[in-house]
Amino acid sequence: MDEVTPIFGENVFNETVMKARLPKETYKQLMKTIEGGEKLDASVATVVANAMKDWAIEKGATHFTHWFQPLTGITAEKHDSFITPTNDGKVIMEFSGKELVQGEPDASSFPSGGIRATFEARGYTAWDPTSYAFIKDGTLCIPTAFCSYTGEALDKKTPLLRSMQAISKQAVRVLKLFEGNENVTSVKTTVGPEQEYFLIDKSVYDKREDLIFTGRTLFGAKAPKGQELEDHYFGMIKPRVQAFMKDLNKELWKLGILAKTEHNEVAPAQHELAPIFSTTNIACDHNQLTMEMMKKIAAKHNMVCLLHEKPFAGVNGSGKHNNWSISTNTGKNLLDPGATPQSNAQFLLFLCAVIKAVDEYQDLLRISVASAGNDHRLGANEAPPAIVSMFLGDELSEILECLEEGKPYGKHEKEKMQIGVTVLPDFNKDTTDRNRTSPFAFTGNKFEFRMLGSSESISCANVFLNTAVAEELSEFADSLEKSSDFKGDLQKLILKTIKEHKRIIFNGNGYDDSWVKEAEKRGLLNLKSTPEALQHTLDEKNLKLFEKHGVYSRVEITSRNEIHNENYSKIIHIEALTMLDMAKKLYLPSASAYAKQLADTIAVKKAVGGADDSYEADLLKKVSALTASIYKKVQKLEKDVDGAAKVSDASENALYYRNTVFADMGTLREDVDELEGYVPASQWPVPSYGDLLFSVK
Repeated sequence: MDEVTPIFGENVFNETVMKARLPKETYKQLMKTIEGGEKLDASVATVVANAMKDWAIEKGATHFTHWFQPLTGITAEKHDSFITPTNDGKVIMEFSGKELVQGEPDASSFPSGGIRATFEARGYTAWDPTSYAFIKDGTLCIPTAFCSYTGEALDKKTPLLRSMQAISKQAVRVLKLFEGNENVTSVKTTVGPEQEYFLIDKSVYDKREDLIFTGRTLFGAKAPKGQELEDHYFGMIKPRVQAFMKDLNKELWKLGILAKTEHNEVAPAQHELAPIFSTTNIACDHNQLTMEMMKKIAAKHNMVCLLHEKPFAGVNGSGKHNNWSISTNTGKNLLDPGATPQSNAQFLLFLCAVIKAVDEYQDLLRISVASAGNDHRLGANEAPPAIVSMFLGDELSEILECLEEGKPYGKHEKEKMQIGVTVLPDFNKDTTDRNRTSPFAFTGNKFEFRMLGSSESISCANVFLNTAVAEELSEFADSLEKSSDFKGDLQKLILKTIKEHKRIIFNGNGYDDSWVKEAEKRGLLNLKSTPEALQHTLDEKNLKLFEKHGVYSRVEITSRNEIHNENYSKIIHIEALTMLDMAKKLYLPSASAYAKQLADTIAVKKAVGGADDSYEADLLKKVSALTASIYKKVQKLEKDVDGAAKVSDASENALYYRNTVFADMGTLREDVDELEGYVPASQWPVPSYGDLLFSVK
């Protein structure tokens, strides 16, 4: 029996519900706003609000909230009930068009990078009709943008909508130059964000102060077994995890989220969920909901979902692969090469726009994925390097090379796979392999931006990507619109773009040390840490880019850079304080107690005479030496954490935390992790990596 179809989208005020509940003319007007971007009339909002309220109450909702995405990286909501008092001391349930369209949450307590002072509290939320309202926990949630009293965006949704508008405008300009696009009126970017995560038992989580306060283990010696046997990847899903996944899928489907693929990832206790692609704005909303639901459903199964990019050292961390493409309102994927990509000029021009964008704005793409957590995984064995490059595969690379050199392209027929088993059906081999080490890889009809961290909103990466591609399309349109020889100038433009930006194309192994040298030779950036990357945010070319396309004002991007630097410093600060707390209250006392136990044993052996105490004596020396070293490193870390207060500039403060405090934390961890190898498990104060990674049976 089909159990999915009846529940899919049941908690969403979607097109089907609107069509059934709204007057025909109201529905038409609303769809013009959703699909065509037309301004919404206040009278339409009033009718929609009433229908939305009735539907929500029938679903058991008593409250509504403007659901928005402030610069904290998570979502926010303030609940108001539908009740309105009557003269006879009773209440009626009401919801006005004004309440639907606009809200007024306090804007002073969210990060603003100086845009809002504490005493300037007023902010506004504005209904985003392009993302359907939904019911969650008995509350009608209305997706909204969030801005300050003076009009600056204070959220992640507003710039995303602006960037989608920018790329649509410029892409349509280009498309109008080609035949067959007469009915194209808009273009939308689509995204399918794959989400990686860890599941551990709550009983062991509760005993780890570092996991509770920071989301990752700040200490922990490697377990005897990790991911070496590669037996967890795509392995049998444990019954307890399968039960979690079943419940998660059900809740996501109710919210209209296209959860599609689930499997075990590489590291023990690591898993992945992948959705079918959606329009970028909706995909971003859905990914925020997915992360929230993962945590809620895990708790119901007495587990904890860890979304940190690197919760455990020594095994793979978690990322979020952003599968990005561009499609017209007529349904054509502009990144689909077709059967003959070498002669598909429109495809080649859009491909060149992406190549040029990634090359010229490689700094912005790196900044868009920069975070304290993601710094742990970029460049490691499960993630691309911090150097931004593009993988196109053999066929596309050869086509571009032939175009550049003026050589004829020998079209390759799709090869049949020869796998030596006669009972298996023949199938065509793809024209290119996949490259897991590439930050930005072409995968047939889309690009997979693989650098995103698992805990972060996908909004920033897509804002920067959309805007950069919009700029290149704008330049192409400016050039070709005034051409008197379109075909000739188009060919020249494609050749020029290939020659000037081919340095960004790299189909090799991004983990190889030789690539770092090669990338440097090519002039590509290698921004290894978040503070290093953020120093490029306010480069003049980037400020002009965002201003030109109306995505960020100078004030908005400057404030976001301030917030980004401050956020990095605060995270490292919290991690450092947690390390100090654990070292002083757990590890040093345990080491001292164990050293006393060893000393007492040595004394007893000496007292009985002739007993060999070499084991205890050697162990006591090692434990004592490590304890002394840990104590010294704790003192240094304390001093350096205090020193951070003297660095007032946000950018310099972030660099200080990276180069000084974070470095101290690394050396302190080394000693504590070594000490763990000597202290008996029964006397070690926290669950080990083995306990954590294999806690879900």
